[in-house]
Amino acid sequence: MMTNGHHAFALIAYGTLASPQWLLWAPLATAYLHVFEEFVWPGGFPRWYRVYRGNAKSVTGRFLVIINTGLLVTLLEGAMAGNNPFGVVLLLTLSGILFSNGCWHLWASYNSRAYSPGTITGTLLYLPLPLFEYWGWIRVGRISLWAAAAAFLIGVSYPLWSALYHRRPTNAPDSIG
Repeated sequence: MMTNGHHAFALIAYGTLASPQWLLWAPLATAYLHVFEEFVWPGGFPRWYRVYRGNAKSVTGRFLVIINTGLLVTLLEGAMAGNNPFGVVLLLTLSGILFSNGCWHLWASYNSRAYSPGTITGTLLYLPLPLFEYWGWIRVGRISLWAAAAAFLIGVSYPLWSALYHRRPTNAPDSIG
């Protein structure tokens, strides 16, 4: 006998959420919602981040516009590339980046003991996204397990190069009041 939870899983596993069309556009939709949370409602991410990192020099308005516009454009390009090998690898790599960003927002909110704008979408959308993306693309045969694993590892390396770019000065505060 199937419970309601099993029915929901069956819908996700075999229905719309595992279709190539959904898999193409889901990363862009989640990133758009995340950027909206960070900068529009409730917004405040630039101010929060500058206080958290104690490094206003590396996080300019120009930098934030470039990095977020680049992310959204690249996700759009991945979706438009379709379910060919290049598009799938690009989307899976970016899904790994989004996943690591969701983990970072959780960690930063915990570490600062303050809400980091982006934590809600980072947790509710970015963390489960790779489960659907990776499983879905492997299930429909568009990527091998090994190629998907490589895309994930490349994507989740984002915090390493981001940390190198935004080195925390030694006089940075430990928490946000």
